[in-house]
Amino acid sequence: MMAMSCKDGKAAMDNGKYVRYTPEQVEALERLYYECPKPSSIRRQQLIRECPILSNIEPRQIKVWFQNRRCREKQRKEASRLQAVNRKLTAMNKLLMEENDRLQKQVSQLVYENGYFRQNTHNTTPGTKDTSCESVVTSGQHHLTPPHPPRDASPAGLLSIAEETLTEFLSKATGTAVEWVQMPGMKPGPDSVGIVAISHGCSGVAARVCGLVGLEPTRVAEILKDRPSWFRDCRAVDILNVLPTANGGTIELLYMQLYAPTTLASARDFWLLRYTSTMEDGSLVVCEQSLSNTQNGPSMPPVQSFVRAEMLPSGYLIRPCEGGGSIIHIVDHINLEAWSVPEVLRPLYESSTMLAQKTTMAALRQLRQIAQEVSQSNNTNWGRRPASLRALSQRLSRGFNEALNGFGDDGWSVVGSDGMDDVTILINSSPEKLMSLNLTFANGFPAINHAVLCAKASMLLQNVPPAILLRFLREHRSEWADNNVDTYSASAVKVGPYSLAGARVGSFGGQVILPLAQTIEHEEFLEVIKLEGVNNCPEDAIMPRDMFLLQLCSGMDENTVGTCAELIFAPIDASFADDAPLLPSGFRIIPLDSGKEASSPNRTLDLASALDIGPSGNKTSNDHTVNNGNTRSVMTIAFEFAFESHMQENVASMARQYIRSIIASVQRVALALSPSHLGSNGGLHHPLGTPEANTLAQWICQSYRCFLGVDLPKSINDGNESALKTLWHHTDAIMCCSLKASPIFTFANQAGLDMLETTLIALQDITLEKIFDDHGRKTLCSEFPRIMQQGFACLQGGICLSSMGRPISYERAVAWKVLNEEETAHCICFMFMNWSFV
Repeated sequence: MMAMSCKDGKAAMDNGKYVRYTPEQVEALERLYYECPKPSSIRRQQLIRECPILSNIEPRQIKVWFQNRRCREKQRKEASRLQAVNRKLTAMNKLLMEENDRLQKQVSQLVYENGYFRQNTHNTTPGTKDTSCESVVTSGQHHLTPPHPPRDASPAGLLSIAEETLTEFLSKATGTAVEWVQMPGMKPGPDSVGIVAISHGCSGVAARVCGLVGLEPTRVAEILKDRPSWFRDCRAVDILNVLPTANGGTIELLYMQLYAPTTLASARDFWLLRYTSTMEDGSLVVCEQSLSNTQNGPSMPPVQSFVRAEMLPSGYLIRPCEGGGSIIHIVDHINLEAWSVPEVLRPLYESSTMLAQKTTMAALRQLRQIAQEVSQSNNTNWGRRPASLRALSQRLSRGFNEALNGFGDDGWSVVGSDGMDDVTILINSSPEKLMSLNLTFANGFPAINHAVLCAKASMLLQNVPPAILLRFLREHRSEWADNNVDTYSASAVKVGPYSLAGARVGSFGGQVILPLAQTIEHEEFLEVIKLEGVNNCPEDAIMPRDMFLLQLCSGMDENTVGTCAELIFAPIDASFADDAPLLPSGFRIIPLDSGKEASSPNRTLDLASALDIGPSGNKTSNDHTVNNGNTRSVMTIAFEFAFESHMQENVASMARQYIRSIIASVQRVALALSPSHLGSNGGLHHPLGTPEANTLAQWICQSYRCFLGVDLPKSINDGNESALKTLWHHTDAIMCCSLKASPIFTFANQAGLDMLETTLIALQDITLEKIFDDHGRKTLCSEFPRIMQQGFACLQGGICLSSMGRPISYERAVAWKVLNEEETAHCICFMFMNWSFV
């Protein structure tokens, strides 16, 4: 700020000049600034009265001071932000340069091996075989290193194994020991998860990721070592022995167990050596490798219910970054013994892409999530800290995995079947399980004889994208859920008395999804489901209760390759305590062809794929052939119920029937969502893909032109198919409803489906009355006679609701009567302009 020294500040301001503020004046103004950066004129005048040292300054001059102060603060924040971005870009540039050097080395090695192969091919007769060429080229990268020399369980022997593990890990992390290829759909950049690569042509499956995190190396190593905190499939890691080394490092002997992802396979375990050390350049290295009998090291006997898998040299290279933070390389290389699972599941155990998504990228995402929480250190929705919400997510996932696997040492035991083996029933009455749930039953006090039942099953799905099926299950719970069973499941966390499902008939008024938290990459969501108006008994009819579910969703982006889709939920009481008892249930859908998948544009299973004609239509057809022609996935369902022991047979029978009804509902929905219903040119067998859909589109456009005098789309070529295509891609939300006493929606374009947060299959479950608030309904009732008489009406902007209960604002809307070929009213069409979620 420019300033002039003067004896009389008042006179200086009268001459239009600036004053030089004294330190006392600046201190007084700064105090007010921190209290209120933008004070009103009344507050500024009050400040002058309260502070005599400001009496010689006019309110106008104080206003200018605050403007300049806000400007300086904004510039300071922007400079700080740019410095942080510059540090991030500098580190990313360094990382990319190192990756470029590694790729150049890989290219040089391939060129050398290619020349060596050609030379030996020319110099060798067809009848002879050059074993030296085979050892270098045809045997693969993993045979280039000599076999491990014999080792023993002494500290010196373990140190020798550890040093070899470190060398092999570094050759994978920064060298060419593994041929890495970029993972489909992943591009490096300052805002991406990192540089992600998967293995090609090596033993087992391997994944590698490089990235930046805003945490110090020691903190990064601490988080990554605590594998159960971020790796959802990790059941336990037991450290059996710790040995210090002469170089200041540590050697640990670990036993690790992983959950099985589905009921169709066994769980895996690992017997590992973990070596932590600091390199000469200050980098921190944590590397791991399986210990095998061939190394003469310490052994771990096989464990029942587990298949012993092998971890090849893997780990974390953590380097300090200038200006704070760390540059990290993560390598996972394992052999999951795919031979031990059914053939249909082997693609899952042989997929490097799946390993990258579930393990390698999950580690880096956890680090970035914690770094963001540390930098912000704010409460999230409902006043909960991020760490407590992450703990709830972990409890949901872990509880679901425990129920799905049903280990005997957790107290689970299998109950005999009813003659059909499609649904497995397990019972858990262990004190540890029940004490963690704090169950409450009919008398309002914890019962003595009670237990937990789990019903689980798996099914194979054909030609249905897991992400789309999961979104449907999440958004349209009424299509598969039984309200009586949900009410019974909630009885374990309710204080009031409940009895067996079916004894009291209940009904749900509606479902509202309340967002709670999401991860930094938006690949996982934690939310609360509010089931409104649950009538459980006659007294509830006077004041229906609301029931709440804590729900975890992941894998809803169909463009993401190699990730499973999960929907896990548990009833929770309204207190929503951090230690609230949880009985998780839910769905897990795992793609079995992830290794063959390729990224594709976001596709909606409705009219979107049916509308491209000509060259673009051919492209759509090809995309379907590649991505959906023969896709398979396995869905695993697991539901938990708490019950009193004397009702075990009744609850088991109810659970079997419920799981079977869910399977039937899922099969029906999957069939409707399957792209196999698409014709060769993208035409749908669904009624909306038949000539009736084209005719409806023509009626909508013709009626709009008739009543409003202009064309609806910007350009329409001759022919019904072009009208349907243009209508579908119209930027405004267009939807039709029937002319019934309770109008329901019968059609919506892509923007309309996005606005209503639904699909064409579930569109007819939404009534017109449901999306408008009271003011909107009154306006529509007053305008309805005009629509029927003059053919259209213009509605003022307002608020409506999506099928998920989210408020939507729109600038204005037009409603018009759609006439059929006989000039009679067929339906009413609405067009909402410039809409957005509030």
